Amino acid sequence: MAEVRDGLVVDLLVVGLGATGAGVALDAASRGLSVAAIDAHDLAFGTSRWSSKLIHGGLRYLAKGRLGVARESAVERGALLTRTAPHLVRAQPYLLPLTPDVSRAEAGVLMAGYRLGDLLRASAGTPRATLPGPSRVSAARARALVPSLRARGLRGGLVSFDGRVTDDARLVVAVARTAARHGARVLTRCRALSLAGDGAEVRDELTGETFAIRARRVVNAAGVWAGGLTASVSLRPSRGTHLVLRPGALGDQRAGLHVPILRERARFALVLPQPDGRVHVGLTDEPVDGPVPDVPEAPEADVVFLLGVLNSVLETPIARADVAGAYAGLRPLLAGEGGTADLSRRHAVLRAPDGVVTIVGGKLTTYRAMARDAVDVAFPSAPRSRTTRLPLVGADGHDGDGVPARLVERYGSEAWAVHDLALSDPSAAQVLPTGVTVAELVWAVRHEGALDSGDLLDRRTRIGLIPEDRATALPAAERVLHDHA
Repeated sequence: MAEVRDGLVVDLLVVGLGATGAGVALDAASRGLSVAAIDAHDLAFGTSRWSSKLIHGGLRYLAKGRLGVARESAVERGALLTRTAPHLVRAQPYLLPLTPDVSRAEAGVLMAGYRLGDLLRASAGTPRATLPGPSRVSAARARALVPSLRARGLRGGLVSFDGRVTDDARLVVAVARTAARHGARVLTRCRALSLAGDGAEVRDELTGETFAIRARRVVNAAGVWAGGLTASVSLRPSRGTHLVLRPGALGDQRAGLHVPILRERARFALVLPQPDGRVHVGLTDEPVDGPVPDVPEAPEADVVFLLGVLNSVLETPIARADVAGAYAGLRPLLAGEGGTADLSRRHAVLRAPDGVVTIVGGKLTTYRAMARDAVDVAFPSAPRSRTTRLPLVGADGHDGDGVPARLVERYGSEAWAVHDLALSDPSAAQVLPTGVTVAELVWAVRHEGALDSGDLLDRRTRIGLIPEDRATALPAAERVLHDHA
């Protein structure tokens, strides 16, 4: 902060530290450019932490004839699974139950789509051993994978595989820390007040001090807030809501679910078991008008809608009281004609008359490609991007021997260091809701830039998705901040 405040001119200023902004910082820094990356709040404060946790190969885009978008998704998924973040991204099986609401003709079309998706996987170079192909299973096998399914009328199911990230916020933290490893200056609590082609007026949100950051180029990666910084950018945000069910709510669920939404062609709700035992149910796609809130709220209408879709395939319905939490995220879609479901998920790189480059649209899966394209536009003569094969922090090959598996899934090769913290201090071994240890909170303060309890409970860990779990863990978070910040 002192360096940029005192007149250091960087090659690139990045505004926004979600997946795309952190990706831009990494892409530019790994090409040898000097970088400052700022956010008004924290890493992954906005849309990036409210995703479906899907790292998907673009099947739904293929179904709409958007081959380029589908191919890009498949390539980026393969890179995350096999090279850049295999500790955070892995294959997940999904079951589409063949209920009476899914005709035999529809089932045939869906299986044909899954097979086309498998061809995309092959064309992207992702090994089948990493991402198995689709199959049809019997009703008995379907209920073995998801015991809560209604037996009556069940003809079986279609099983497909796609990518999923263990924790979307942790992916962003890994990208930002990798950028810092390559020399980027990553500054949270630094709000951009106005942008120009040669820098920005900013405010230190911790002290209230305002000053200028000077840069040769500026990339606006502020997501749904981008239009507030660059007037020429017009966005039409779309809200995606998810429910959070307590562990065990759907029994011993061994696969995710794709649940067809009745009377809506080729739309499915997602039911995804999480590593911490919780189950996430989503996803809505509703247009949002008016001012963009810092933290969107999940409206009750979305909760009721998602429960209705889920209960359409369950033996025992999930009641409203069984929903322990809910969250909503806003997608930064470019304004266009039709409903939000019709707007292109392809990203766009826009250059304003003053030279500010804005990157919008896209999705979590393709953050790396979005970042590459933004840097290419900002610096056309820079060296080529290196990030397609650049491992993120934690992806450099520790086998996890002697370390709890849940730590390896979240920290990769750094899991042993987090585990050592717990072994060396009995107070750090305390287990909090969802299995998080106090040692993980200490690690987040020491190494991951966590500055307050929200950083610890809502982004470095996801304890805060259920309010009572957050209240239980809050005293430990405050103690860690007092002792280690």
